[in-house]
Amino acid sequence: MLVNLRQIGSSTGVIIPKPFIVQLGLEETIELELSGNALTLRKPSNPVRVGWAEASKQIAAAGENELVMGEFANDADADLTW
Repeated sequence: MLVNLRQIGSSTGVIIPKPFIVQLGLEETIELELSGNALTLRKPSNPVRVGWAEASKQIAAAGENELVMGEFANDADADLTW
């Protein structure tokens, strides 16, 4: 399939047809790779932050969410009016 390059601000983009997006199950983030003269787009193999929300809920429920370094102020904070 031939598609046209399009100016998007100071960048150049390609519109990916919706059936391709649906068939590949692409969402908000994709992996982009350049190999020789081919550009490959794919679903991320290791999506960023997968499971972080659930893990943070488990930590909070277990009461293990105290600050690691504790509270500390900058030296000059005492001079500030809040």
